[in-house]
Amino acid sequence: MRFAIIASEAPAAREAAEQLNAHCDRIAPEEADVIVALGGDGFMLRTLHRYLGLEIPFYGLKMGRVGFLMNQFSENDLASRVERAHPAVLHPLEMRATTAAGEEVTELAFNEVSLLRQSNQAAHLRVMLNGNEKLDELVCDGLLICTPAGSTAYNLSAHGPILPLDANVLGMTPISPFRPRRWRGAILPHTTRVGLRTLDPDKRPVSATADYHEVRDVLNVEIRQAPQHAVRLLFDPEHNLEERILDEQFLL
Repeated sequence: MRFAIIASEAPAAREAAEQLNAHCDRIAPEEADVIVALGGDGFMLRTLHRYLGLEIPFYGLKMGRVGFLMNQFSENDLASRVERAHPAVLHPLEMRATTAAGEEVTELAFNEVSLLRQSNQAAHLRVMLNGNEKLDELVCDGLLICTPAGSTAYNLSAHGPILPLDANVLGMTPISPFRPRRWRGAILPHTTRVGLRTLDPDKRPVSATADYHEVRDVLNVEIRQAPQHAVRLLFDPEHNLEERILDEQFLL
């Protein structure tokens, strides 16, 4: 089994990569069977985006402060750990955004797509599902659509629901909603086409972010799951992703 070992810029991650490379040949990602990423969740997300087209598994080793998508680091027995690892298949969201300048931008998101106000003025958004209007005006700081894997990230901080990995649903969670007062979001079938429109964009500009790709001054955003894209994340059997998502619901 050939491993491409890549690391974040953190000194600890760089040092750990050197330790692993001492036990195996240096292989480019394009020639590898598995990509081993050393860093935190942010680095793993960037790695997934960069190497999505290679269609090979990813095995993360935690070297950052947050490591929900990672395994515990050890320089020993890498090959045997990868062989025993359990795969989790993730399908990203596809975001298509149109800006006030007429630019059309398409990005993928493995965690979430979020719309956020750009100024001190609250955002005013219209929410459409499968072409049907559901909220004519949502007044809020923002709104996010998350995958099950991303439901324990920004979504959880915004008091959104934790979603089981195999539930075939998406989470829609408002951020500091003002009107409607009692609306706390929705759980959507994974096939749902979400349409969001910015109301009064000159006075109340809004940005859209797919994972870490930000698009400013958006007018319209369309979001749907992208089943044609998939990545396989590998996890040690005792810390598989399904169990981690389940355990998050019992943390106090």
